[in-house]
Amino acid sequence: MSATTHTKTASAAHGTLTSYITGFILCLILTGLSFGAVMGGVLPPEKILGAISGLAVVQLLVQLIVFLHLGLAPEQRNYTVIGALTVLLIATIVIGSLWVMHNANVNMMPTQMSVERALSKD
Repeated sequence: MSATTHTKTASAAHGTLTSYITGFILCLILTGLSFGAVMGGVLPPEKILGAISGLAVVQLLVQLIVFLHLGLAPEQRNYTVIGALTVLLIATIVIGSLWVMHNANVNMMPTQMSVERALSKD
């Protein structure tokens, strides 16, 4: 009997050169649009933050799909689950930190006026 070995390559999860170049060009365009929104003065000041935030979300999605290979295909499912759990972990840390800091602020020492009032009762 001859021993045969089967090797499974992970090349199916990787993109092609054209997909990488397309993703790179899309990221350059989105970065240029963000830069133009701020430096070009084409938008009113109250709409610049929304435009930059929207363009940042689109660029994040492009990078996640093209470069990190997150998607719904069976080969990409592991990457997607790891990405989702990472987002959940970061959200838990940020929300927990904000909650702790808010409670610390609420339970801080009273204002100076109430300290003076407390000292005057001695």
